[in-house]
Amino acid sequence: MSLRHAGRAFARPVLVSLLLSSLALPLRASAADPPLTLAEAQRRAVASSRQVAAHDHAVAAAREMVVAAGQRPDPVLTVGIDNLPVEGADRFSATRDGMTMRRIGVMQEITRADKLRLRAERFEKEVEKGLAERDAAIAVIERDTAQAWFDRYYAERMAALVAAQSVEAKLEIEAAQAAYRAGRGSQADVLAARGALVALDDLAADIRRRIGNARLMLARWIGEAADLPLADRPSLDTLALDRASLEAQLAHHPQLAVAAKQRELAQSEARLAEANRKADWSVELMFNQRGPAYDNMVSVAVSIPLPWDRRNRQDRELASKLALAEQARARHEDAARAHGAEVRALINEWDSSRERAARLQRDLVPLAGERTQAALAAYRGNRGTLAEVLMARRNELEARMQLLQREMETARLWTQLNFLAPRSGASGAAPRGTANGAVK
Repeated sequence: MSLRHAGRAFARPVLVSLLLSSLALPLRASAADPPLTLAEAQRRAVASSRQVAAHDHAVAAAREMVVAAGQRPDPVLTVGIDNLPVEGADRFSATRDGMTMRRIGVMQEITRADKLRLRAERFEKEVEKGLAERDAAIAVIERDTAQAWFDRYYAERMAALVAAQSVEAKLEIEAAQAAYRAGRGSQADVLAARGALVALDDLAADIRRRIGNARLMLARWIGEAADLPLADRPSLDTLALDRASLEAQLAHHPQLAVAAKQRELAQSEARLAEANRKADWSVELMFNQRGPAYDNMVSVAVSIPLPWDRRNRQDRELASKLALAEQARARHEDAARAHGAEVRALINEWDSSRERAARLQRDLVPLAGERTQAALAAYRGNRGTLAEVLMARRNELEARMQLLQREMETARLWTQLNFLAPRSGASGAAPRGTANGAVK
């Protein structure tokens, strides 16, 4: 009796049941909910991220300081009594002695305009650095969300594959039992078929664990939406990178933009230290009130700081800031080299992974399927053994699982390359690769 015909009535309902059970979603995921696309998952992750909110507050704080740093210091109100007698008949009298004066005045530091401009510029660089850090955080969120999305997507595909193989394994158990009862088979065949099903059940349990972990990681970014069914994956055959202008594109990616803005910030602080070598003057206007028998007076004073040890104070501060600027420059250049090499290596791996996946899809999987069909035909015609059928099915499952693993690795590389820069919620300060220059 044909194994396929014998189990046809059994296969379809069991297959549907297993697929639904392996991919079952929690009850709160309504059947009416649209499938969760990768782009929608990333949008939700960025919108709900507290990291992005924290960077927004940091940028807002720096913007407020841009205005505050560009203002002169507040004027200082001074109140006092000069030449107050402490002995004799006029002691502690503020009106009887002609030299005693009650004084009130205002003092203002006259900060130079270039120094105020440099102070404001320093916080403008903080704003730009904060925006670059915000973009870098968004890129990481989108990348990690995509990785969790793909982990769940391929784990569910593996679960469906194992569920389908389990249906075939149960049909093979029935066929082995029928052959044993009819005297055409052995008990060893029955036990071998049962052992194959046990192995598949164990593999299915491990894949269910992977699905659960992937769903938990996705929920870390998008909450309860992680329970929604997933839509089809996007194409993994193109990147938002242009090989011809890779250097120019990488220079604007957030990882390097942060280092570049840190370098500019250090340079701004060095310019401010240079400006601080010239001290600011202060002007004071005072009104002096004396006793009724004496005339009141007005005084004007100018205070000039004396940088008597400039070599050990201002000059050393400037040297420190210049050294920090050089440190930031060196780190930026090193990061650019490392980032460029890393991206080129990832592109090479992505090319290789796509090629290997295509080879598996084109050659290995069809061959494994043909071998299974040949072993099954031989078994039906009493020219082969059930052990050969089980071995062929196991090899076919391994080939198909290998293909899914290779596609998942390709998706991981695609994710790392495609989300070097944010695709949503970015500050707009850094240009990204265009579709016209996509790597294929």
